Amino acid sequence: MKTIVFGAGFIGRHVVELLTALGHSVSIFDRYPPLEGSWKCSYRVFLGDVRDREAVMEAIYQHDGVVNLSGILGTMETIDNPHASVDTNIHGALNVFEGCRKNRMNPNGIPCVQIAVGNHFMNNTYAITKTAAERFALMFNKEHGTRIAVVRGLNAYGKYQKHKPVKKITPNFIVQALNGKPIRIFGDGTQVMDMIYVQDLAEVLVRALTLNHRCYDRVFEAGTGRRTTVNEIAETVNRTVGNTSGIEHIPMRAGEPEGSVVVGDPATLVPLGFPPTRLTTLEEGLEHTVPWYRDNYDWKQANV
Repeated sequence: MKTIVFGAGFIGRHVVELLTALGHSVSIFDRYPPLEGSWKCSYRVFLGDVRDREAVMEAIYQHDGVVNLSGILGTMETIDNPHASVDTNIHGALNVFEGCRKNRMNPNGIPCVQIAVGNHFMNNTYAITKTAAERFALMFNKEHGTRIAVVRGLNAYGKYQKHKPVKKITPNFIVQALNGKPIRIFGDGTQVMDMIYVQDLAEVLVRALTLNHRCYDRVFEAGTGRRTTVNEIAETVNRTVGNTSGIEHIPMRAGEPEGSVVVGDPATLVPLGFPPTRLTTLEEGLEHTVPWYRDNYDWKQANV
């Protein structure tokens, strides 16, 4: 399969690596391509912006599979400027969906995967825009017969994830712990998060693209179903790193309610042949992740 991946970020890199390992011919569509030689796999690059409808249509026309991971991320980072997120996360997704609908290379259309978010109910820019795109994907499937699989990626973590400019939980916790600092937690830490190892998420996304699952009227929830508090995540990171500086609580960030619960239903992954028992536990995932940050990330110079 000739597959194009929109978005060459943290998750996109793992998806591209997996697709190439499975023998796919892979292209990346992004405004900023990976640094030459930084990825140890082969791919073609399309320089472009997902908001550019003609560029998106032309790129999709040359492929027979699409994974849309493009988006402007950030819970508190996008509160004051939602317009850019609307343009990219909604209008950009619509460009991708139109490309899959109109540039059909077989009678059943071009298969596509659209990534969505687990915190779809939260009133922040990122959750609102990604959930709008999720609903448009389901509408396209119903009204136009497209094959856009929707995968809600819960809180992914693993190697390659940066600790800034968007503050993601795992890299920030690990970098603080490696520097011997207390791990700072927004709020009282009782909010519940479902942590999924990024290689598991990449496999779910690839299976949603390549398998004949026929599940285009529902959502796949790529999560473990495990209810882990933020305090427990921080404690696990400290334990894995060997940091004895403990935890520090700071005021809750904008865009996230107190006591939120974001948990996926791994039973939704069964049609993909991905039983919940195969999902990596947080403890196992961190055992793989922490050494990468220690050996490959400039954590000593990180502003945390």
